[in-house]
Amino acid sequence: MGNKLYVGNLPYSVRDNDLEQAFSEFGAVVSAKVMMERDTGRSKGFGFVEMGSDGEAQDAINGLNGQSLGGRNVVVNEARPLEPRPPRSGGFGGGRREGGGGGFRSPYGNGPRGGHDNSY
Repeated sequence: MGNKLYVGNLPYSVRDNDLEQAFSEFGAVVSAKVMMERDTGRSKGFGFVEMGSDGEAQDAINGLNGQSLGGRNVVVNEARPLEPRPPRSGGFGGGRREGGGGGFRSPYGNGPRGGHDNSY
């Protein structure tokens, strides 16, 4: 058992200090972080809490998992390490496909996969 916890199904109104306050009932909170959308600043509905010890983390799981926080029943369990993602392909002029180059799709017909036929 580790002392890092995943907290899911959070209401979008919950912030870092709300998490810290809820979890402090079960021991020392080293850190509490609600994950936020980079572009909009809106909560993603989940976060992470690091407790002072494994025992405190287990107490927090037992005490808060399935309980209401801000009107929603939260999911609390041990955080898992981030799994490596496979490399991305395609995209902006990325990988080549048979029959033409990647990149932009031109609406004027001058690209590899043009949208219009410019002949009259």
